[in-house]
Amino acid sequence: MKKLRILLKYALPYKWYAVLNIIFNVLGALFSLVSLASLIPVLNILFKQSEPVNSLMPWALDTKVVFNNINYYLSQEIARNGEIHTLLIICIGIVILFFFKNFFRYLALFYVSVLRNGVVKDLRNALYHKILILPLSYYSDQRKGDIMSRITNDVQEVEWSILSSLEMLFRDPITILIYLVAMFKISPELTLFVLVVLPVAGYLIGLIGRSLRRTSQKGQKKMGELLSLIEETISGLRIIKGFNAIDYSYSNFDDNNRGFMKLMVRLFRKRDLASPVSEFLGIAVTALILWYGGNLILTSGSSLTAPKFILYIGIFSQIIVPAKALTTAFYNIEKGAASIRRINQVLEAEEVIVEKPDALPINEFQSKLEYRKVYFRYEKEFVLNDINLSIEKGRMVALVGPSGGGKSTMVDLLPRFYDVTEGGIFVDGIDIRNLKINHLRGLMGIVNQETILFNGTIAENIAFGKSNAGRDDIIHAAKVANAHEFVEKLENGYDTNIGDRGVKLSGGQRQRISIARAVLKNPPILILDEATSALDTESERLVQEALLNLMKNRTSVVIAHRLSTIQHADEIIVISEGKIIERGTHNELLAARGMYSKLCEMQSFS
Repeated sequence: MKKLRILLKYALPYKWYAVLNIIFNVLGALFSLVSLASLIPVLNILFKQSEPVNSLMPWALDTKVVFNNINYYLSQEIARNGEIHTLLIICIGIVILFFFKNFFRYLALFYVSVLRNGVVKDLRNALYHKILILPLSYYSDQRKGDIMSRITNDVQEVEWSILSSLEMLFRDPITILIYLVAMFKISPELTLFVLVVLPVAGYLIGLIGRSLRRTSQKGQKKMGELLSLIEETISGLRIIKGFNAIDYSYSNFDDNNRGFMKLMVRLFRKRDLASPVSEFLGIAVTALILWYGGNLILTSGSSLTAPKFILYIGIFSQIIVPAKALTTAFYNIEKGAASIRRINQVLEAEEVIVEKPDALPINEFQSKLEYRKVYFRYEKEFVLNDINLSIEKGRMVALVGPSGGGKSTMVDLLPRFYDVTEGGIFVDGIDIRNLKINHLRGLMGIVNQETILFNGTIAENIAFGKSNAGRDDIIHAAKVANAHEFVEKLENGYDTNIGDRGVKLSGGQRQRISIARAVLKNPPILILDEATSALDTESERLVQEALLNLMKNRTSVVIAHRLSTIQHADEIIVISEGKIIERGTHNELLAARGMYSKLCEMQSFS
C-alpha cells in the first residue's frame, strides 16, 4: 500500500470528483439497504406474519422503532384498501427505491471516470517529461524498449489494475460499513460471529495476492525486454536481412516470447484463483451463519425472528458482493504495485544535470568560450584530461584526431548533455553550470553526423522547436542550406511527409534539412559533429556549401575526419587519448610534421 502514495500526488487535483463519488456511493448504499428492508413487509403479508400495529413510536435510529412505524402505516393501508392493494403499493415503492439506488451508483461512476483517466494522463505526462529531462548518460544504461514499456504497458497496467479498483475502494467499504451497522441493529450476537469468521477468509486471500505481485513484476520486466527486441529489430532490419540473420533473430524473439508466455500463464492462474477461492469462502461463511442464526431462532427467548433473519441473510448476501469486489481490488492492486514500482524507478531517477535555483539568464554570446582544466569520465577511466581551450567569438575551431580520442565528448559538454568531472567550461566568463540550461542551449545550434529527423513534413522538421516560424522563414533557411531546390521538386514541396527518421530522403537531403533547422534557429554558437563524413562526394559538396553559409559570422566548433573540410579553420586542435597534443593553423601543423601531418598524408591531402 506504501506505493499507492505515489498515485495520491496525481489524484489530488481531482479530489472533488472523489468527494462526489463518495457522496453518491453513500446515497447508493443507503437506498440499497432500504430497498432490501422494504422486502420484509412483502414477506409478512405473503406469509401472514404481520400483526396489526395500532400506535406510532417516536422516530429514532432503531430497527424496532422503524419497523413498528412502517408496520403501523401498512396496517392502516390494509385496513382501508386490503392486502393486495397494499402489496402493489409496496412493489411500486421497491421499484422506485431500486431506481434511485442504481441512479446514484451511476453518478458515482460518472464522476470517478474523470479521476481515473485524469491520473493516467498526468502520470503518462510526468513520465514523458522525465524522459525528456533525464541526462543522456541515463539511456546508456537502459534499453529503449523497456522505457517504452514503462510509459505504455506499465501505465496502462496501473489504470487497469489499480485505478479501475478505485471505484470499489471508494464504494465498497462504505457499503460494507452501512450494512454492518444494520446487521448489528438486527442481531449484535450474530454479527460478532461474522466478524470473527471473515478475517480468517481475508488472510487466506491475502496469501495469493502477495504471490501475484511477485509474478506480475517479472512479467512487466519481460515485456520490456520484448519491446526492446522489437525496437532493435525494426531499427536494424537492413543488417538482419543483409547478414541472413532472420532465423537467428526470430529464434531469439521466440525464446523470449515463450518465457513471457510462461510467466503470464502463472500470473493468470493465480489471478483466476481469486474469484473461486473468495466465492467458496463466502459460501462457507454463509453456511456457518445459517447454522448459527438458525440456532439463535430455535432457542427460546431470542429476539431474532424468522423475517428478521431472512432480512439479515439478505443484507449479508449483499455484503459478500462488495467484499468479493474488495478482494478483487486487492489482487489488482498487488498486481499493479509492480508497475508502480517500475514507473517510480523512472520518476525518481537522478537527473544529474540539475539547474541551480538561482541560475543566471543568458540571451547572447559576447566574447569567448573557455575550457579550463577540464577532466571528464563516463565511468572509471578519464576520457578527457586537463583540457584547456579558448574560442573567441566569431572564430572557427576544428577538433581532429583518431576515433575515441574524446572529440565528441568535448562538444557534448558545451550544451551540458554531460557535466565535467573536474574543472569548468565558461561562456563569457560564467561557468555554464551557473546558467539556465534552456538559455545556454538556446545559444547553440547542433548538426550531427547522424541526422535526427522526425516523422512529419519538411516544414515541420525545419521549424522544429520554433513554433512561431513563418513559411518565408522556413524557405529562407532551406535556401541557405542548399535544400530549397530539391524540396520544390517534391510532389508536396515543404508539406511532404519524410517518413520515420526521414527515410524518404537521401543522406545528403536529410543533412541539408538538418542544417536548415540550425539556420532557422540562428544560434551564435554552432557545433558540427562529423556533419559530412557519411556523404558521397556530390552530397558532401552541397552540404559543405550549406555549412559555410551557416558558419558565416558565427562561432563554430567543428569535428571532422575529412580534413579537407577544415583547412581554413582559425585553429585546429588535435586530440588523442583525451589530451590536446597539437594546435595551430593548417599550415603550421603541416610544418610541425606531427600527428596532424600524418593524418593528412593518410588521406592523400595536399
